[in-house]
Amino acid sequence: MTLSTPLLAAAPLVAGLLGPALVGATPERHSSVVPPPPAAATRLPEAQAPADVVEHIAARGAADHLRVLSYWTPDRMDNALPIDLPGLVTEGGLLSGLTGGTGLGVAPGVTGGDVRLVPPRHGTRAEARHQSARPLAQTSGSRWAVGGAVARTTGRVFLTMNGVDFVCSASTVRSRNRDVVVTAGHCVKDGSGAWAKNWTFVPGYGTNGAKPYGQWTARRMFVAGPWSRGSDDSYDVGMVALAPSRGRHVADVVGVQDIAFNAPRGGHAIGFGYPADPPYDGRHLVYCAGRLRDDPYGDTHDQGLGCDMTAGSSGGPWLTRFDTSTGRGTITSVSSFKYSDDRRTMYGPILGEPARKLFHTAERA
Repeated sequence: MTLSTPLLAAAPLVAGLLGPALVGATPERHSSVVPPPPAAATRLPEAQAPADVVEHIAARGAADHLRVLSYWTPDRMDNALPIDLPGLVTEGGLLSGLTGGTGLGVAPGVTGGDVRLVPPRHGTRAEARHQSARPLAQTSGSRWAVGGAVARTTGRVFLTMNGVDFVCSASTVRSRNRDVVVTAGHCVKDGSGAWAKNWTFVPGYGTNGAKPYGQWTARRMFVAGPWSRGSDDSYDVGMVALAPSRGRHVADVVGVQDIAFNAPRGGHAIGFGYPADPPYDGRHLVYCAGRLRDDPYGDTHDQGLGCDMTAGSSGGPWLTRFDTSTGRGTITSVSSFKYSDDRRTMYGPILGEPARKLFHTAERA
């Protein structure tokens, strides 16, 4: 079976690398040989999968929120580093619970449970630095320079998992309580392992200042049961209900994106995030755009999008029916993982009934 690499992030030792998302780590394999899909009995169809929701209380009062806000000093934010896409893992640590059950092993360069950066194995691409005043209908990674709502609703997430500081991406969504953001499940909970701590969302990160709209801390977190029990990549979705900041809900400050469930497969999508591994630096909103395609290995229900985004982009929103003039669309997935032998395709889970229940639970929180 081809191994997948979930997208999260770790702490920094190399200047210039900033980290969101746990985009994973696995041994190389060649894509020229495609293994047969797993037996049907090994994975329930989306419609038959358990739709239970697993919840965590992230903060119990104002003191907890103030503690999180004070924890994220500028130095801590600057020093958060992403894990290299091809391979970083600690034995029994963060990445070990984020492999989707694919048997990820300890990568070279990691010893004694300590994390260090593995030099990136891909070269800088000119397209990664591409910036255009007009959005591109197809790109595997360009800086978003058009503005609009998506530049406010998408943001960076800073969190601590298993004692290590990480970063991911996330987006606000239209919700009853005006507090909900959607991200990847592994940006909220380490599979069957620990929940994230010190979780805070910074919308519009880097637009006219590092925190132009302030920052919001988590009060309650939600993931689907199949993710919490078995790190199932098909359910790598997390919802977080944020606490108001200075008496204001996040949706009232930066706006929201719509979200849809059980959307038709295929079609065109545009994905956003804050990749931080080279050739990116984590300081700019980046997007990929193109047609969606099924997982060729049959390991997940996910769809793939041609995308060079690296670690740090995990949890970033995928939008359909996107209006480039307003920067608004409908979220139908989030960035989740890449296969180790295909770093040019990002995969995201289908938002089916389990995700719908997750969302409705979060918006009532």
